[in-house]
Amino acid sequence: MGLRALQPIVNARNMPADPVPSSTATAELLPLALSRPHEALDRARDLLAGDPPPLAASMARQAIGIVLREFGDIDAAVAELETAGRLARQAGCAEREADVQATLGVALAFAGRTTAGRTALDAAVQRSTGLLHGRILLRRGGVLIVLGHHRDALADLNNAVTALGAAGDAIWEARARSERATCNLALGAIAKAAADLARAEELFNATGQELESADAIVHRGVLALRIGDLPAALLCFDQAAERFDRLGTPDPSLSIERCAALLAAGLPQDALAEAHTALARLERIRGLPVKKAELLLTAANCALAARRPADALGHAADAADLFGHQHRHWWRAHARLVKVRAQLATGTTDAALLREAEECARELAGLSSPDLPLGHLIAGRLALALGDTARATGHLATAARGRRHGPALSRAAAWLAEALRAEAGHDAARLMRACHRGLRVLDQHRATLGSSELRAQASAHGAELAALGQRHALRLDRPRLLLAWSERWRATALAVPAVRPPDDEHLQAELAAIRALTSRLAQARAKGLPTAHLSAEQLRLERAARARALHAHGHDPAATPGVDVDALLDELADDRLLELVDVDGHLHVLVCGSGTVRRHPAGRTEEAARQVDLARFSLSRLAHGRSALSPAELLAQVETIGHTLQRVLLGDAAQHLGDRHVAIVPPGRLHAVPWALLPALRHRPVSVAPSAASWLRARRTGAPAHGRVVLVRGPGLASQGAEVREVTPEYVAPVVLGEGTATVGRVLRAMDGARLTHVAAHGTFRADSPLFSALRVDDGPLTVYDLERLNRAPHQVILSSCDSGLTAAAGADELLGLASSLIQLGTTALVAGVVLVNDLAAVPLMVALHRRLRTGAGLATALRDARLDTAGDPVATATGWSFTCLGAG
Repeated sequence: MGLRALQPIVNARNMPADPVPSSTATAELLPLALSRPHEALDRARDLLAGDPPPLAASMARQAIGIVLREFGDIDAAVAELETAGRLARQAGCAEREADVQATLGVALAFAGRTTAGRTALDAAVQRSTGLLHGRILLRRGGVLIVLGHHRDALADLNNAVTALGAAGDAIWEARARSERATCNLALGAIAKAAADLARAEELFNATGQELESADAIVHRGVLALRIGDLPAALLCFDQAAERFDRLGTPDPSLSIERCAALLAAGLPQDALAEAHTALARLERIRGLPVKKAELLLTAANCALAARRPADALGHAADAADLFGHQHRHWWRAHARLVKVRAQLATGTTDAALLREAEECARELAGLSSPDLPLGHLIAGRLALALGDTARATGHLATAARGRRHGPALSRAAAWLAEALRAEAGHDAARLMRACHRGLRVLDQHRATLGSSELRAQASAHGAELAALGQRHALRLDRPRLLLAWSERWRATALAVPAVRPPDDEHLQAELAAIRALTSRLAQARAKGLPTAHLSAEQLRLERAARARALHAHGHDPAATPGVDVDALLDELADDRLLELVDVDGHLHVLVCGSGTVRRHPAGRTEEAARQVDLARFSLSRLAHGRSALSPAELLAQVETIGHTLQRVLLGDAAQHLGDRHVAIVPPGRLHAVPWALLPALRHRPVSVAPSAASWLRARRTGAPAHGRVVLVRGPGLASQGAEVREVTPEYVAPVVLGEGTATVGRVLRAMDGARLTHVAAHGTFRADSPLFSALRVDDGPLTVYDLERLNRAPHQVILSSCDSGLTAAAGADELLGLASSLIQLGTTALVAGVVLVNDLAAVPLMVALHRRLRTGAGLATALRDARLDTAGDPVATATGWSFTCLGAG
């Protein structure tokens, strides 16, 4: 809630006559204080410099107090308002004194002196009549919302809206409606809130209230977030931030709401950064203690979501202490809930914490908090951990009551409570039903999102539901059921039609600016010039482009992810598909083929991840000669790592691969495995897919008999893209781009719908922002955001570049990056490197690959054969092992 709604507005016609040079100009100071605060401050001080009469001086002091309160200097604001009250008494104006007393009450409440603030507001209500009475009721109602007394606030606000509307006071009616909307949202009356917000924004725009118009946009974003429209919420918050920046008035409330949206989007690191930035800004300006407490609570929630429970515990404890000092019981109860959750996340599961959780749940119930189901869910978890099934069942049953109503994420949490209750009661059918229903809610939620990043992150909300299904299937030792739930776990974002952002001219302009800036950065670095300013500008532009992409809405109907196991087995015939499943840190290999699904235990996921990092590092050293060891000695080390990787990743499943094609579906964090390094896979066609469902879909997509072949050569390669020159004569009329013609626009137009695209260009993988992973073409980076604008992805793609095959896990095993983006868009097979390859050594491998493709071999088979054709020296061998085939091969 913004403070703008709590300010006084006094029109000259409401004031008694007094001997000031311009009573109208003086009265205008009060609305100006929150419309153009700097101007109001200057005008009020100019007025006071002229030694005005007490009444005019009172209004000037009140205006200064409001501005100082907004700027965060609460102590100075209180002093100004106390002076304004004395001047009003001196002038003998009871209404003026009541109005100042109400403003003082608001300031005191926001300073954390809530008892004194409420006393002042109660006195102001008693002493006021008529129109002023309605305005003061609004201010008291706003403070009651902040303190968490929503039903008392609603009574005040209903009376205020009636009185102000009848009096024709448009600005104050708009404020009253905004506050009433906030109150109704807290009480769950969404339709009433929407009607009030629409009318309030209309009135603010009509009356030229700039800051309050920005507040209205924030409120609109809050409503969008409440009804589950994340892209609209993020857009509103970005628009409001631009308004506040132009006006030079920071707004902590905006940061709090934006954090809530980012958390709902599954972007906790972004949310935590936003909260920390807002806290630092508030400290610099000695900001409002009430807002500091709220921001600390927000930061605690963000840290918890970002899996930083120790930070969450510290923030929540500080917030609870501040709320306690401010007598804000509603807020303190919520801070206590976050404390309990953080302690649980650190591994604490004792009886004392359970008692605290139950006390917190009782307090939330007394406050009619919408977080009550979460309180019972936490208490239920603790009781389960302590073995008290009866106690846990009661809490979980209460938490599960909201599974059919409310926002999508809240309903998903309630279905999780129902699933945990069913698991505790050994009711397998109810457990599976609850997991299915909860994930279905999230499917529908995700289908409304137009950003591939938001879609991927949204799947994280269903991680525990899917994990419950996996654990249940593992307990039953039913491999087919485990396969089904593993697909439910990882195939969600890839199961819906691909995201294609709208042709947003601003987004395209930002991406073009990023490309230009990247070229300038490269030139500056080459010349040894300072690059800090250019790097900062690049980061700013990337943030702006990413934020704009998050605003896109989805238009696809929700699809239920998963795979038809029988159809998968029919398509495989005697080929093999290995789905690697991570259940509680242990890998299990599901070997699919010859009409069956069999499970084989393998190693620990953490050990596998360490071995993959070691393998990639060693291959890179071998490819680039960065070792004191001889190439032969280093190759022997790499061979040993390959045997270790096979043991950890495949276990004895390596003995059941048959003699034909193998497709591998690994967990997201294991997609960078150089699979050809494993002895059992070295001499067979191998392809890697994000999910069995995506592999099946790609496998069933027929290869086009005809179509464009596109060969692209980017700048700065040690090989100068020699493979493009060598393979060009092999094709009839290929589209060849390079030496200035390989621009982003021309490359995208050529790739669109092509049969085969080969890009010889440096690739960069951005772990910090995977959708800015890029291929370097002549006019800068060609990013994932650019690829998402393709109408039809090329059927097959070869990326003979560094790190082009790397992906980042996001959400519940979703993948973001160059290769996975093309697979999601419809590319059926793709060859890419998962290691920093040697450009010169890659040339003969790529030429051999094209030669095999021209004979009609599939991409996975062609890569296998090209690898065997070019092996000989250690560097060539390492280069062959560094490439993998993604998709159906």
